[in-house]
Amino acid sequence: MHSTPPARRTIAAVAVALTALTAGCSTAATTAEPAAGTTTPEAREVVGVEIAVDPEARALVPETFLDSGTVRVATDVPYPPFEMYEEEGSDVITGLDYDLGQAIGAVLGLEFAFEAQKFDGIIPAIQAGKYDITISAMTDTVERQGALTFVDYSASGTGMLVAEGNPEGIETYTDLCGLPVGVQSGTQQVDLVESWAAECEDLGAEPVDLKQYPKDSDAQLAISSGAVVASLLTKPAAGYVAKTAGDGATFDSIDDPAAPNGYGATPNGIGVSNTTPELAEAIQVALQSLIDDGTYEVILDKYGLTGIAVDEATINGAES
Repeated sequence: MHSTPPARRTIAAVAVALTALTAGCSTAATTAEPAAGTTTPEAREVVGVEIAVDPEARALVPETFLDSGTVRVATDVPYPPFEMYEEEGSDVITGLDYDLGQAIGAVLGLEFAFEAQKFDGIIPAIQAGKYDITISAMTDTVERQGALTFVDYSASGTGMLVAEGNPEGIETYTDLCGLPVGVQSGTQQVDLVESWAAECEDLGAEPVDLKQYPKDSDAQLAISSGAVVASLLTKPAAGYVAKTAGDGATFDSIDDPAAPNGYGATPNGIGVSNTTPELAEAIQVALQSLIDDGTYEVILDKYGLTGIAVDEATINGAES
C-alpha cells in the first residue's frame, strides 16, 4: 500500500467522495467523576453497528491510555479510500482506516483521535512521541518493524478491473494471455504483466498485449471504449472503482481464488510504537473480535474492499 509512489498515484487517481458515518459526543465535568479507566465506557455505533467494549481487550491496554482515554493516530490524508476528507475544503477525516480505528477504539473503550501527517514523517513523529500509532495503509515490512509493531489488518497486491458483467469471462491472469490489457506506465503492474509472458507461452498462447497509459483512469476509459479487456491496478483501487464508478454499474473487480488478496499481496498494518507493545496486543485482540463478529467485513464492504480482508489479525506478519 503506502510503499511506492506508483501505488499511491494508483489510489489517488480514483478518489471519489464518500459520505462518512461519524458521530460526535461531548462530556461535561462533574464533581464526583470516577477515576479514569475504573468504569466501563458505553457502547458506540460505528458504520451502523453497535460496538460494546470487550473487557478482555481493554484489560490489555496500558494504564497511561486508560488514564488519558485517547490514542493519538497519525494518518496521511488524502489517500482514498483509506483516508480522505469528508468533502472538499473540509478537515473532517473519513475512510476505511478512520472507520476501522473508530471501531477498534469502541472495542477498547478509547478515543482514536486521527490527525493528518505526511506519510514520510509518520514514523519519525511516532518516535518523537507526537503520536502513539498510525493507521494509514502502511505496508508492514521487516525494515519498518525496527520502529513499529504492526497489527496486520489487510493484505493487498495487484487487482484486475473489467467491464461490468465480465463479458470476456476473465477468472485469472492467464485468461489475459493474447488479450489487450491496460496499466499505468511506471508502476509495478508493468513488470508483473511482463513476468506472465513465460506462463502464457507454456499454455501455447501469446503474451498479454500490454497497453500503457499515463493514468489508471485512462486505462479504465480504455475498458469502456473496448481498447482493452481489463486493467491492472492495486487490489484496493480496483475494488473501490468497481464499487463507486457509475454507482457500481460500470466495472467489475475480479477475485481470483488463487490470489484472494491480489497478485503479489503484502500485509498492511496498524503501526504501534515499539515502546508500547502492550497496546499492540490490545489492538490485535480488538481487531480479531471485529473480524469474528462481522463488523470488520461491514467496514470493508462500505468501501468495496472485501477483497483485501484477512481472517486473522497477526502481529508483524511481513517476511521481507
